[in-house]
Amino acid sequence: MRIDLTNAAASQIASEPNSKQVNGQEISSPGPAGDQDRTTLTTAQQSHSELVSNAMASPEIRQELVNNLKQAIQSGNYELDPGKIAQSIIDEHA
Repeated sequence: MRIDLTNAAASQIASEPNSKQVNGQEISSPGPAGDQDRTTLTTAQQSHSELVSNAMASPEIRQELVNNLKQAIQSGNYELDPGKIAQSIIDEHA
């Protein structure tokens, strides 16, 4: 899975003349009379970087869950719900 970390809208907001930065968040204030009121909040870069770092540091395979599933299958305790499986297939292709 690939996560696109760029956001064209965020860069556009940063270049708006009515933008203000408060506590690492950007807030757009309303323009001249007649314009619609609008406020946009974006996350601080540091928080964004921390989230990306945490996601990249997590293991791709969660071995504990795999082991639990193997044990449930081997003991005969793992039950499948054909209705849920069918609904998931339909939802995925809808």
